[in-house]
Amino acid sequence: MLGTYGSLLMALHHQWDPKRFLATGTDTELSYARWLRSQLGKPGVVLLLAEQRTATVGYAYASLEGYNYMALRGPAGVIHDLFVEPEKRSQGIGRMLLDAAIAELKARGANLIVLSTAHRNEAAQRLFATAGFRATMVEMTLDGQE
Repeated sequence: MLGTYGSLLMALHHQWDPKRFLATGTDTELSYARWLRSQLGKPGVVLLLAEQRTATVGYAYASLEGYNYMALRGPAGVIHDLFVEPEKRSQGIGRMLLDAAIAELKARGANLIVLSTAHRNEAAQRLFATAGFRATMVEMTLDGQE
């Protein structure tokens, strides 16, 4: 299921900006699932599932990271993925996943938590803002010359 969600997350981003975000392929679901599975058990990795009646309806993937001089920041908890099935959105599931990821990262020692969101993902930006996140960086893209 998480491979499917990762693929849907990639497809959504690609739909918003196909020049910036990767397109999915025939092996995306399997590759994404394999990669997430490879993260399980690693120190500092947080992988949370949201379930309704024994069915998974969303997930969050986060990790503790050290100094990142390219991002100009010290050690932080980083929320990489937050996904809820489209038909299950607006039920508070995303907020519960976000709150749980934040709590787990803090419990593991994170004093700073960062995340990135697509420029066109206004719903996610509203969710993150209501949880106390503030904008600190803006990624800008220059497409290849044609």
